[in-house]
Amino acid sequence: MSISAKNIRNISVIGHSGEGKTTLTEAMLFNGGTIERMGRTDNGTTVSDFDEQEIARKTSISLSVATLTWKDVKINLLDAPGFYDFEGEVCSAMRACGAALIVAGAGGSVTVGAEKAIDQCLKLKKPSVIFINGMDKENADYPGTVRAFQEKYKGKIAPVQIPVMEGNKMTGYIDVITSEAFRFGANGVEKTDVPAAYKSALEEMQSVLQESAAENDEELLEKYFEEGSLTPEETALGLRKGIHSISVIPVLAGSALLNKGVINLMNALVEYLPQAAERAGLPATDLKTNGRVEIKCEENAPFAAQVFKTAVDPFVGKLNYLRVCRGVLRSGMTVYNPNTETEERINAIYIVNGKKQTPVSELVAGDIGAVNKLSNTGTGDTLCDPASPVRFDPIEFPEPVLSMAVNATVRGTEDKVFGGLYRLAEEDKSFCVRKNAETGETLACGQGEIQLEIIKRKLKSKFGADAEFTTPTVAYREAITGKAEAEGKHKKQTGGAGQFGVVEIRFEPGAEDGVFEFVDAVVGGTVPKQFIPAVEKGLREAIQKGVLAGYPMVNLKATLFDGKYHPVDSKEVAFVSAAKLAYEDGIRRARPVILEPVCSMKIVVPEQYVGDIMGDLNKRRGRIIGMDTVEGLQVITAEAPEGEILTYATSLRSMTQGRGRFSQEFARYEQAPDTVIQAVIKAQQG
Repeated sequence: MSISAKNIRNISVIGHSGEGKTTLTEAMLFNGGTIERMGRTDNGTTVSDFDEQEIARKTSISLSVATLTWKDVKINLLDAPGFYDFEGEVCSAMRACGAALIVAGAGGSVTVGAEKAIDQCLKLKKPSVIFINGMDKENADYPGTVRAFQEKYKGKIAPVQIPVMEGNKMTGYIDVITSEAFRFGANGVEKTDVPAAYKSALEEMQSVLQESAAENDEELLEKYFEEGSLTPEETALGLRKGIHSISVIPVLAGSALLNKGVINLMNALVEYLPQAAERAGLPATDLKTNGRVEIKCEENAPFAAQVFKTAVDPFVGKLNYLRVCRGVLRSGMTVYNPNTETEERINAIYIVNGKKQTPVSELVAGDIGAVNKLSNTGTGDTLCDPASPVRFDPIEFPEPVLSMAVNATVRGTEDKVFGGLYRLAEEDKSFCVRKNAETGETLACGQGEIQLEIIKRKLKSKFGADAEFTTPTVAYREAITGKAEAEGKHKKQTGGAGQFGVVEIRFEPGAEDGVFEFVDAVVGGTVPKQFIPAVEKGLREAIQKGVLAGYPMVNLKATLFDGKYHPVDSKEVAFVSAAKLAYEDGIRRARPVILEPVCSMKIVVPEQYVGDIMGDLNKRRGRIIGMDTVEGLQVITAEAPEGEILTYATSLRSMTQGRGRFSQEFARYEQAPDTVIQAVIKAQQG
């Protein structure tokens, strides 16, 4: 079916974990006729949650795509996980969508997930609708929940519906715009009279809604001031303009599980949210002129699309999900990928519903689908007409905040483990694999413990590789704090030519380059010049391991001032060994210490958590450098030893209920306290 962009809505379904996003998606797919019966997350039968990890955990862990048709409009739903560890999936969904459906519980407050979802919509200028779910639950509090949203987002929240409650259950609703009441009946929604108990609330809400609608259009505002009211049609017009300009967020309610209020929601999505054709132009770079351009959603224009998700399967292969931003994508086309500077041939094109893929011959501008067997294309990449090359801005993913060391459980399977991890990193751009040059460890880096645990399980199920994730090694250093002189003597006689070399070296802190400085202060040829480079070589090899715990030595100045040689038995190898012996003795007498890496941190939290953050940093031997306020949030600049913040991401999330975020980078090395030195030495010994 060929469809135009004006009849497409691309909607990401986002919000707090456990509020019913997947169940709501399921209800909409059922109402639209995509599926014959509603599945349930409890028994793993939903369209969106098809991964075995999702079925086992009964929660979404990956972005999934599903589609339905409602009132001759194609709705592409991007069901994104709500748990904090999978924020990268939300980033992908928000790039592909034109609007968002924010699912919130009816608990009388604004959950962290709903708050973050709205904040992201406001930041990215995405029109949105709030659906207060769970109205079938005991103690569902619609008025309290609406008030909480209105308090948090003053002037933006516009309820367009009043749930009719009987015995704590939602039995129908009142349309605030039209003043019509509906009751959930055995055969669907039935029109009824507005209950008397709700008339005053309706009048009050209508007044607020009409005023909000009027503020989005000058003509409507003038009429509202003159007459004091607007017609339902005028209210709907003003509301739609407000939604598109991100100044109004409408609120509806219902029960996804019981499929109540969902059809009304679907009508609102079609009526109020922008068509794919109305989406603002996507910023890109024109590769012919190297200038900035806005790519409009036009069907009769050169093809351009962006990949927003990649799924990797060792048996099926790679599937790239994309949104066509301009032109038409057809089977058999050759397209250009400017990110990898390669051309790709389009084989099969699919419309996707969870794990089900339906082949189609083309995708028009504004539509979402998937292609397979692209060898050089990944998430965030642009695909375009080779004659009109453009490159879309990259999708911004959160930087990893938790790292774990990876080892193969079974010796000899390292290639299988690390190969699988790199493939999984293609799927999830908020996860990466990197080598720590300091410690030699391979690190799995992600957003939190749950994400890394799921990565490990996927590694086993998809690639048959077992891996062990452990706390990474901290890259300590060793240094000396005093001065010492030492003699190193190497003498070896084995019947033939022997080996002989003696050196006297002064060790002290203060290398010019901060690592190692060698000074030749020999007078009178006591160590011949041809052997002095061997002394330096021996020392450079020796400093790779300190004397306390085997960590590299830094800031060491070594001065060779005397020695002895034998005219026949002295060789380079003898002076290399002699230097190492002097190092071992001299360093032990020069008051060696262990240095720990210190990181600079930027912690961003709401003000109410500042006290907890500062107290926690104090326990971690952290130092507060400064504080600033940016966009209503407190930005704390601090320093802390790396060894104390290896799992800080988990602690910060716990302290701030998921509202805090942080970044860190290496700052310098500092002398560790005695307790840390003893602990590090003990750990190295066994």
